[in-house]
Amino acid sequence: MNTQNYWLMKSEPDVFGIEDLKNAPKQTTMWEGVRNYEARNFMRDKMKIGDGVLFYHSNVTPPAIVGTAIISSNSYPDPSQFDSESEYADPKSTEEKPRWYLVNVTFKSRFKRAITREELQSHPILSEMMLFKRNRLSITPVSEEEWNSIHKILEE
Repeated sequence: MNTQNYWLMKSEPDVFGIEDLKNAPKQTTMWEGVRNYEARNFMRDKMKIGDGVLFYHSNVTPPAIVGTAIISSNSYPDPSQFDSESEYADPKSTEEKPRWYLVNVTFKSRFKRAITREELQSHPILSEMMLFKRNRLSITPVSEEEWNSIHKILEE
């Protein structure tokens, strides 16, 4: 039984793109600033070390999956929620009762070519991805079949 999970994580490339992750110290970053409870719950309750990540560039033309990463830590409180200078500060969150959690993400690969949203939608298996059902969500689960299909497209 495969106990690994797969995820699609969106980021705007002009804020933090796949090259930023690749160039980060130890090619790792905290996935901070998520302020949606459903996405937070995925990180806090479901993600585990070794899970696969599809890195998706959003709010760009064309939006696309551009590479992969792995989850490289268990979840822990997002420190930005406690920083009054941070755009992600949350005055209702306390060290004793944090609201927001994150995981560390480590670069794995940059695809030779991007797989655009349009291409995903045209593929029978991939057109049913949660990405299209919950478009505004920054983190969505990906099935093993979807993960494998995306990697097969790259081999074509």
